[in-house]
Amino acid sequence: MPPTGGPLPRGEVASGPDDAERSAIRMPSEADPPAQLKEWFNEARHRSIARELGAISPRFDEKTFLKLTLDGLAGRSLMQRLNQCALAVNEALPGTFQQKVRVLQKLAPRLGHEFVAVFLGDFVANFGLDDFDFSMEALRFFTVFGSSEFAVRPFIVADQKRALRIMQTWAAHADEKVRRLASEGSRPRLPWGMRLSSLVRDPLPTWTILEALKDDGSLFVRRSVANHLNDITKDHPEFVLQRLEAWDLDQAHSAWIARHACRTLIKRGHPRALKLFGFGKKAEVAATLAASPPRLALGERLTLSATITSTSTRTQRLVIDYVVHYVKARGVSAEKVFKWTEADLPAKATLDLAKAQVIRDFTTRKHHAGRHRVELQINGERMAETVFVLKPAADQR
Repeated sequence: MPPTGGPLPRGEVASGPDDAERSAIRMPSEADPPAQLKEWFNEARHRSIARELGAISPRFDEKTFLKLTLDGLAGRSLMQRLNQCALAVNEALPGTFQQKVRVLQKLAPRLGHEFVAVFLGDFVANFGLDDFDFSMEALRFFTVFGSSEFAVRPFIVADQKRALRIMQTWAAHADEKVRRLASEGSRPRLPWGMRLSSLVRDPLPTWTILEALKDDGSLFVRRSVANHLNDITKDHPEFVLQRLEAWDLDQAHSAWIARHACRTLIKRGHPRALKLFGFGKKAEVAATLAASPPRLALGERLTLSATITSTSTRTQRLVIDYVVHYVKARGVSAEKVFKWTEADLPAKATLDLAKAQVIRDFTTRKHHAGRHRVELQINGERMAETVFVLKPAADQR
């Protein structure tokens, strides 16, 4: 469910999140029903916003605001509703851009919903590009109430050097939400956000921000730094690995970031990433993998069982993943790697693992009937496989 309104979708739009990354706001996930999420901006919400704005600014035109937001409401997606709210505020609230922002700053603590508050930054992104420094300060203010990670991106596109210079100061801010914005807002491939093509091509300009935050005391911030680095690994793996190899990975915070930053590379079996975390040696094991039940319907639970037996005379460090080859609409397959676990396997010891996964459709993944192959991956090498069959819809009774 990518964004469909306002400054968020300008340029390329990244795909949805594929990892459990915490956001400053309650972001839609692939399991969320879109119809339910739209209700974050329902009629009651718009009327509440109108009442609050009317109380703050007696000249606010409540009738215009409600007409612009409620007419056609049912047909708008979540992000279209968010953007329409920002556009309606601009029409209904008198004054200059700066005067309107000051009214919205008073509104921010009254909203009580971190995703709804994202429209405040959306307003700035729509109408504040010609007032750069004031707008960037407004985004810093609003991010405490609802993340400005999407809204800051048009400013980076407009003047990357100027925007990143300001964001570098945010990396030293006392509030963790502002520090996180320095990293999250400048991510090259932010989920649900505008892709920053310049930073996709050359990630070096954000490196000083990431360096400043690599030992941050807030897990909230460290997750963002790790996700930012993971974005970069998709285009420039050696750039990231060269720099992580220079970090002191005996420091717990830096080590945590580095490990999570390399999760995609580890799933892909990248030799240099595996070596960085002690998984560089080929696993000396015998392994089996089984799927139960062998045939199932959409919505049923699949259980994968693996047995891994060491054939070595020494303890081995193992990173264990499983790979599902999903059948696509035209009969071809596409693989997705899932993290399973990490283990130190003693000499000649046996490790038994089980993993349950409900086979269900998401907004970002539709399942199709057919034979699905599953592989067991250990230290980047595929070592065992099994299959399960997803029944056709006609047989799912």
